[in-house]
Amino acid sequence: MRAIVIHSARDLRIETREVPKPGSGQVRIKMAAGGICGSDLHYYNHGGFGTVHLREPMILGHEVSGHVEALGEGVNGLAVGDLVAVSPSRPCGNCQYCAEGLRNHCENMRFYGSAMPFPHIQGAFREVLVADASQCVRATGLTAGEAAMAEPLSVVLHGTRRAGEILGKRVLITGSGPIGTLAVLAARAAGATEIVVTDLEDNALGFASRVGADRVINVAQDSDALAAYQAGKGTFDILYECSGSPQALAAGIAALRPRGIVLQLGLGGDMTIPMQMLTAKELDLRGSFRFHEEFPTAIALMQNGSLDVKPLISHTVPLDQAQAGFDLAGDRTQAMKAQIAFG
Repeated sequence: MRAIVIHSARDLRIETREVPKPGSGQVRIKMAAGGICGSDLHYYNHGGFGTVHLREPMILGHEVSGHVEALGEGVNGLAVGDLVAVSPSRPCGNCQYCAEGLRNHCENMRFYGSAMPFPHIQGAFREVLVADASQCVRATGLTAGEAAMAEPLSVVLHGTRRAGEILGKRVLITGSGPIGTLAVLAARAAGATEIVVTDLEDNALGFASRVGADRVINVAQDSDALAAYQAGKGTFDILYECSGSPQALAAGIAALRPRGIVLQLGLGGDMTIPMQMLTAKELDLRGSFRFHEEFPTAIALMQNGSLDVKPLISHTVPLDQAQAGFDLAGDRTQAMKAQIAFG
C-alpha cells in the first residue's frame, strides 16, 4: 500500500508500506478520505511546532474515514463494506486520567500522526489502515468526506462543552479556519442568538457566512471594527479564540462583558494575556484540548442533519497529488478544508 510520509520540512513522500492484518478486536479499513489538519501543515512546512520536532519519518494524518475490508476475531457491530469514521484518539485506559474519565488527557495517548512521543505515532494517511474496532463509528448516510470531518468537529464539540451554557448567549469567534468555522455550527446548534466572526482573510470569512455567522469582520481591513462591541464593559458572553493570536485574544477579551467565558481553542504557542482586564471583568479562561467521547456524537449530529459540514470541504485531491493538496490546504486565500481521496 501507499502512505504519505513526512521526513523533514517540505520533504513529503509517497512511500510503500506493507498491508497489515487485523488482530483480535481490530478491523482492516480501505481508506477513502483524509482531511489535512493544521498540525499536518506544521509538520509539512516546519518539521514540527513548538517543542515538537520530527526525529524520524512519520506517516501523517488523523482526520480519516474508509470502508471496512476485514474483521478481526471478536469484532461485533461492524460489517465488511461499512463506511466508518476512525477516531485517532487512542487512550491507554489505565493511567490516572483515564481512570478519572479525562481520556483526552491520557498520559500514554497514541494519537495518529503525532511526533510528541518517540518513536512517533504513525498516522492514518495510507491506503489501508488497521484500527481497533472501538475507534470506528459507522457513518451510514454520510459521504466519506463528511465522515472524515468527524475529528475536527469533535474538537469543537468538546470545546463547546467546556464553554458551558450557550443558549441565548452572544458569541464572538476569533479565527475562521476550519475549527473557527465549525464553531459557528456548534455554537448555533447550542442556542447562541448572535455569532460574530473575525479573521484576516475574506475567503475564510466567506465560509463562516455560509454556515450561519450573523456578521463577519475582516480585522486586517478594519482594525477598529470591534470597537462598538468593546464599548462600556463589553458585549459578548462567550469568546471562542480559534486563531492562537495574542492580538485576537486581547481584542476578544476587550469585547466580552463581565463574567464572560474565554474558550481557548487556537494553538499558536505561548501568548500574552491581558490579565488585568481578565481580572477586572471576572472572566473565566478555559482551555480545550482534543476530545474523546464526543466523536460518535459528531457523527450522529451530521447523520441527523443537525450539523452540515459539507460547505467546509473546499477541495479534494487524489493521493498521488498529495503535495499539491498540502500546498493548497495552506493557502487560506483558496482553501478551507482540503482532503485527500485515497480511492
